[in-house]
Amino acid sequence: MWQRLSFYDVRVIGHYLGVLVLVTAVTLVAPLITAVLFSEWHAASRYLFTIGIFLVAGSALRFLRVQPGRLSRQQAFAVTGLAWLVLSFFAAIPLAMSGHYANYLDALFEAVSGFTTTGASVVRDLDHLAYADNMWRFMMHLTGGLGLVVVGLSFGLFGKGGASLFTSEGRSEHVVPNVVQTTQFIARITAVFIAISTIVVMTICLVIGITPARAFLQSLWVSISAFMTAGFVPMSQNIMYYHSIAIEIALVVVMLLGCINFTLHAEILHGRVRSFFEDMEIRSAMLWLVIIVAVFAASLSGSRLFSDLPAIVRRGLFMIFAAFTTTGFQNITTSQLTDSFSSGAFLILAILMAVGACSGSTTGGVKIQRFGILVKSIVATLKEALAPDSARVITTYQHIGRHPVTPALVREATTVLILYGVTYIIGTLAGIASGYEASQAIFESVAMASNGGITSGIVVPGMSWPLELFYLFEMWAGRLEFVTLLALVIQIVVSATPSDLVGRIHARREQRDRARR
Repeated sequence: MWQRLSFYDVRVIGHYLGVLVLVTAVTLVAPLITAVLFSEWHAASRYLFTIGIFLVAGSALRFLRVQPGRLSRQQAFAVTGLAWLVLSFFAAIPLAMSGHYANYLDALFEAVSGFTTTGASVVRDLDHLAYADNMWRFMMHLTGGLGLVVVGLSFGLFGKGGASLFTSEGRSEHVVPNVVQTTQFIARITAVFIAISTIVVMTICLVIGITPARAFLQSLWVSISAFMTAGFVPMSQNIMYYHSIAIEIALVVVMLLGCINFTLHAEILHGRVRSFFEDMEIRSAMLWLVIIVAVFAASLSGSRLFSDLPAIVRRGLFMIFAAFTTTGFQNITTSQLTDSFSSGAFLILAILMAVGACSGSTTGGVKIQRFGILVKSIVATLKEALAPDSARVITTYQHIGRHPVTPALVREATTVLILYGVTYIIGTLAGIASGYEASQAIFESVAMASNGGITSGIVVPGMSWPLELFYLFEMWAGRLEFVTLLALVIQIVVSATPSDLVGRIHARREQRDRARR
């Protein structure tokens, strides 16, 4: 039953939003320190100013309710849904003041893209962006990739409301029974992989002649972006800037590690490697990639630019893994993507982003597990149709043990798949209405809603503001996987609806329920 948000609910939601704002204020220390170390005093003043805004806003919201209790599901959905927008509005302030964005809307788009780990950028003159601003872009990736709630929970900041918030952010699996310990494990795994990747990539950067300070910063940044399956890069030439196949291989490994469910990371660490390879999602992903690579290679072989085997292996495979993990990295130019790629290869990248990789990871898209459950459901339906009337058909799938394919699981997978599909279509129509070709509009819409981030050239500085707003919505909706977003929208609509109308709606629903009984 839908309920109107009371004043008490608003105070509780505001309190938890305040906690998230204060947590994010801590991450602003990283760009501030970077600005001081590199004598970027103008940037330092901007981040001091922004930290002040975060602290004032967070403290004001925090004291709306001094002693928070356990969050209801309704309140948790509202906190999580609003947090991504509220934090993005504040996070865009130092970017808008940097002079590298056409307007505040572009800066807001960059912030939403950063927190949602989409990686599509509208920055101008990226090569000369201050180190501090670049650090902030990647800190947004790190915070958003882990999950705003996960970051707060890892410090034990939400008390009794932690479990509800953890679930509302699209994470339903616990590595260990305790939610706080689960989030701390996720943070530790992330820190270890990013640290190792930074060391490896930095070593390669030093070998190819990049100065130590820049080598460290850029290695850290691309490592964060790779493991968070995000997509921001520190240079306008994207990964092509390094002209290094060794860096590309290292980043592919890190992207693949980032697209694996964190519970499966735990299985490997505990020595249960067999459980990893028996997992339905891992097996499905392997089969999916084998099929896609074969089709992609056949399609790309007809292209003049990528007709030779080394070019297909290096550029083609990198782009496949970047799209599969919904990481926005590119080792080709946007013009090569749209002009030199065959239409089939172009479409395959869009399909890869639309599907995504593993659930419970940092990737976007529909997720392979949902497709696996739907396939299992179809098989079960066929078995039931062919089996004798007395037979009982039970279908299971493997994921940290055997689990039944229940109607609730199938319903959830179907709902999310339909919502993603509808959003992809509406985004495509918005792109076509803005004057772009259908194939390009499809690709861009999928990249935004799946948080894939590989762009076909529509997302540029100063783009059409109606289309930019819709892409901003797609990134937000895709990161929340729609359920939290729809719950938030329904709550707002119901709360804004006159009480007598809400009462009549409830009465009609009760009458229908009694009639069905």
